[in-house]
Amino acid sequence: MSGQKLKQTRRCTVLILAISLSICAALCAAPDRSSLAKTYIPKFEKILDDNIASFWYSKSLDRQNGGYTINFGPDGRLKGEGTKMIVSQARTVWLFSRLARAGYRRDDYIEAADHGYRFLMDKMWDHTNGGFYWEVDATGNKKLKPRKHLYGQAFALYAMSEFYLASGRKDVLDFAVRFFNLLEARSYDKTYGGYVEFFNEDWTSVPVSEGSYMGAGPNLKLMNTHLHLLEAMTTFYRASKLPLARERLLELINIESNTVVRKNLGACTDKYDRDWTPRLEGDYARVSYGHDIENIWLLMDACDAARVSKQPFVDLYRTLFDYSLKYGYDETDGGFYDSGLFNQPADRRNKVWWVQTEAIVSALYMNRMTKDPKYLEVFDKTSDFICKNMVDWQSGEWHGTFTPEGEQLGDKANAWKAGYHNGRSMIECLQILKQWKD
Repeated sequence: MSGQKLKQTRRCTVLILAISLSICAALCAAPDRSSLAKTYIPKFEKILDDNIASFWYSKSLDRQNGGYTINFGPDGRLKGEGTKMIVSQARTVWLFSRLARAGYRRDDYIEAADHGYRFLMDKMWDHTNGGFYWEVDATGNKKLKPRKHLYGQAFALYAMSEFYLASGRKDVLDFAVRFFNLLEARSYDKTYGGYVEFFNEDWTSVPVSEGSYMGAGPNLKLMNTHLHLLEAMTTFYRASKLPLARERLLELINIESNTVVRKNLGACTDKYDRDWTPRLEGDYARVSYGHDIENIWLLMDACDAARVSKQPFVDLYRTLFDYSLKYGYDETDGGFYDSGLFNQPADRRNKVWWVQTEAIVSALYMNRMTKDPKYLEVFDKTSDFICKNMVDWQSGEWHGTFTPEGEQLGDKANAWKAGYHNGRSMIECLQILKQWKD
């Protein structure tokens, strides 16, 4: 063999060895299910017990007026009595119910859930027209925003369905069924499918010239609203077993897995006309990574509840997750950014608390289904980011936002920030991790 050929052979050998060592190092560094379980079970138990549940149980129950006080600043201090909005009031009923059903301080949390449930029924329920007001004052006596939005109604249905599953109270289930029938009569869209979203107090139509409580025209349907109708219907069907609830659940699965997905993009968009024509003008042409990732695991859960196979949707799940990974994921520090324009890196680069919570649940669901280790890596890196940057051990609860400059900002509790996203995330992740700990 010539000297030149010998050198080439040695170079090839060195290159092959380097590649082999690189692959080996990557494989050795990749997290496995068992090690992640050992690492994160104690961390997440502590976060759930000592950081989230304790914050809400010790601070939020309004023993004077009923319901929950949800108005705490960045330092965890009360900012005043505030108002009471159906979304966060219902989310907190849901949180205490879910904690109880998961086996945490059952008696305390059932009582805390009932405390909020009674306020919903006594003060936020429209006894004349049915449905829940959007917002009332701290006492519940003044109806500040009396119109009906399906986003808020969805969380009310979600909360009472979960409260029934946790408590077994037939009166709660009976009311949930009555409420479901009201939504069926008043807001189900028999022509185009899905639900009409925004109504006056008496369930009449709102003029198109006016806005809705969700920052969009009153005539629009939102992927976001229907996503939360999906989770509400999933839990309601588990509670009621009504055939019509299953029918609506299957329809919502179709909407969230097909109608709101832009096929040439591989991601979802949020705004639609009543006939589901997508609205993509201006800022509507934007992808919310958190909603797309949340959609994945909520669809899986809905399929399980409806007893239909998840397998036909695997390609969709991968596509949605891959889009968010490509454009919205921080490969260096972990975590997902807020949102971005089509096929471009995220331009809104704050990391919002709820996006991170949905990402780690979805990553575990995806790995459980596909066994692809990349989802464990996303879970590990994003969970590490959460533990280091989002959880506030000094003041309790989580910071609302982590900026690109590394600032931790935002209230611990307000009308749009309760313990639902992060509390649910810890419960869901712990259920999966505990199956993997041995």
